[in-house]
Amino acid sequence: MALKSLPAGAWLMGVPGLLCLLAGGVLLAGFGAELHPLLQESGAGLVLLVSGVALVGSAAFPLVLAELAAKDEAQ
Repeated sequence: MALKSLPAGAWLMGVPGLLCLLAGGVLLAGFGAELHPLLQESGAGLVLLVSGVALVGSAAFPLVLAELAAKDEAQ
């Protein structure tokens, strides 16, 4: 990979995506009942997992665009 650093867009979507994945796993494991009654439902964990996957997938776009731009500058 020719990138020197990750684009800001990748950080802004990737980090919250990983946090959503982690929180969704915690909620699906059943640890949300102590925090709030709505978090004890399995749908809450599933929503966070799906949101995390979407955010991590969206974080890939700035990476791909930056990589293409770096390849274009090298030519």
